[in-house]
Amino acid sequence: MFLDIKELELRPLDFAEEFQPDVIDLGGEARLQGPLKASGRAEVVQEHHGKHQVIKDIRLRGGLSAALGLQCARCLEPLRQDVKRDFELLYRPLGADAGRDELSVTDAEAEIGYYQGDGLLLEDVLREQVLLALPLKVTCREDCKGLCPQCGKNLNQEQCSCSTEVEDPRWAALKDVRSRLEH
Repeated sequence: MFLDIKELELRPLDFAEEFQPDVIDLGGEARLQGPLKASGRAEVVQEHHGKHQVIKDIRLRGGLSAALGLQCARCLEPLRQDVKRDFELLYRPLGADAGRDELSVTDAEAEIGYYQGDGLLLEDVLREQVLLALPLKVTCREDCKGLCPQCGKNLNQEQCSCSTEVEDPRWAALKDVRSRLEH
């Protein structure tokens, strides 16, 4: 769904959209396991910069919900994570802030995104919001044992027969020197 600035200038747009998994690509880390549902409101906010310059920002308020398929960070088993997120976003025309002296960025300015051309795609906004809602590290359970670093077996399902003592090959040269000194 394209949010056109010219249409938004005439009237705000309320949206309630449902996107199927093949419409929004989340990259390699996650995939949609069902529809992504989003609803909210898009409107134009005029911002006055000086006497004669008016910047037309797009404000988006709404929420989304989706079921995501992820992999456990320790054992690589597939898992499902439900995501719900409310958002309030402000998008400014690309280049609107150009020419301003370098100043420190306030918290409010750090939340501003930029759009290029006549508007922005709602799908791009939602993709970004879903990815921001993901935790940095997802595990299938709190006590996940992960994979054996030698043989790769899932230690949650079976115990491997690898020795627990593994020598670091970087110390091999010093071990060789030690054995020569002892003999």
